Parts: sequence; structure tokens; C-alpha cells
Amino acid sequence: MVEIDEDLQLGFESEEEDDELSDSELQEAFGKGLLKPGMNVPQDKPKKAINNVEGLKKSLTELKKNLAWVERLDLTNYPAVDIAAKAENRSEQKEGNEEINVEDDFQREMYFYRQAQATVLEALPKLHKFKISTKRPEDYFAEMAKSDQQMQKIRKNLLIKQTSMEKSERAKKLREQRKFGKKVQTEVLQKRQKDKKAMMSAVKKYQKGMTDKLDFLEGDQDKGKKGASATKSHINKKGPNAKRTYKDKKFGFGGKKKGSKWNTKDSHDDISGFRGKVAHGKGGKKFGKGGKSNKRPGKEARRKTKARK
Repeated sequence: MVEIDEDLQLGFESEEEDDELSDSELQEAFGKGLLKPGMNVPQDKPKKAINNVEGLKKSLTELKKNLAWVERLDLTNYPAVDIAAKAENRSEQKEGNEEINVEDDFQREMYFYRQAQATVLEALPKLHKFKISTKRPEDYFAEMAKSDQQMQKIRKNLLIKQTSMEKSERAKKLREQRKFGKKVQTEVLQKRQKDKKAMMSAVKKYQKGMTDKLDFLEGDQDKGKKGASATKSHINKKGPNAKRTYKDKKFGFGGKKKGSKWNTKDSHDDISGFRGKVAHGKGGKKFGKGGKSNKRPGKEARRKTKARK
């Protein structure tokens, strides 16, 4: 028996030596490039799950403490009624059987919100029953979670952010003004040209005597525009001014010149200006044989007379 034990012990030692030798041989083979990736794959043994129910219950009894609800403040309840679904007359499932898509963030968060809402509605009456205040008193003073220095830094950062936003807004407005600046400048130039044209027309009308107002000199464009239409009616009512009357007297009244001496039916029938003696040579000026008695001497006779003197 002793020899067998010794052989067994020697066998174990030889196996360890073989393992060491095998490691060295593997290293030599890896150095020579005889080993390739994928030939040796380590495999971990799967962990065995142990469900020790008795041990878990024992730990629970050790941790559990029979305290009042005021000390625990724990509630287990279902979410509140979905008001949106009720308003849309959608069929609601029973409490606890509602299917929630965990991938839908909005639906998941709404479920949490409704559950918190139901918890608050159930917890408030209990707290009031135990005479526990649920509102902060008016003279409540709590120490700030952050120091004054930290709040000053936050305020400074907020001011910097606000100023940067104002600068960006101002730059945006300047870009818009530059964009439409040319258009505005063109409109201003057109308006100036229009005003200048209106003023020149008013000056010409004044020079021609069509108006006697000098509103255009005062720059009253509104009155000038209104008075332009009223000028003709003013002339028709009061007649032409003194300047126009003088020019009419000096140069004539204008109007139609061609055919002004033609006879008409009225002028043909009118014989008020007819003088019979003049028409038949019985009156008027008398002429001699040589023509007029006060006939002016000719050019040669006047020259001789002048030489005699």
C-alpha cells in the first residue's frame, strides 16, 4: 500500500512537471511560429445558478423591521387613470394588466408619472391623518445647496451667455439691414427725385401764372399735392392774374389764328358797319392827279435839296 501511495505521489509530481514542460514547449513552439491563432481556445465553465430560497428568507427576516408606516412611507399601487385615454373614449385595460412598450420613452415616462400621481393622492390623506404637514411654512429657511461663490459663478456665466445672445441678435439685425440697405437707399433716391420733380413742376406753374401760391418754397409737399388739383378750379373762379392779363394784352389772347377772318353766316348778314358813300366813292379822302397831295418827294429830289442847302 505504501508503494502505491508513493507511486501516486510520484505520478502527481510527474504530471506537474509535464505541465511545466508543456508550457515551456508551447512557448518554444510559439517563438518558432509553429502555433497559429485558433488552435487553442480557452473555455470557461458555465456558472451554476443557485436559488437558495431558505437563505434568502432568512436574510429577509434579519433585514426586515416592523416599523410604523410613518417611519417607512412606502406605498405600492397602480398608476392613476389615464385622462387622455378617457377623453378620447379609448378602451382602458384593467389595473395591472396595461401593456407598456418599454422602448417607447413617452409611454414609459407617462406610466411613471401616473403611478407617482396615484401615490401622491393616496399618501396625502394618510399624512393629514397623522397630522404631518405637507406644505412648507412661510418662515421656512433652508441652507442653500450651493455656496454664494458658486452662485456668483453661475450668475456670471448666465450674464456672459445673455450678452453673447444680444451680440448675435444685433449682428443678425445688421446683416438684415445690409441686405435690404440697397433697396431702402433706392427707394429714398426715387422719393427725392419724385419730390424734386413735383417742386419743379410747381415752379413752372408759378412762372406761367397758373398759380399764385408759394407753398413749394416752404416744403409743404402735402399741400402742394392737394393744391395741384385745386389750381385750375381756382383760376376758373377768379380768372387770370395780373401777369397773365398783361401778356394777353401785349401779345394777344392766343387761340386759333388760321381762318380767323373768314366770313360766317352772322358776319355776312351783319351790315351795321357798311358805309355807302365810302363804298361808291362819294366821300372820304380826296386825291389829286399825282396821287396824294402830301406825297413824300423821291430819294433823288431829297438828295438835290439837301445839296443845295
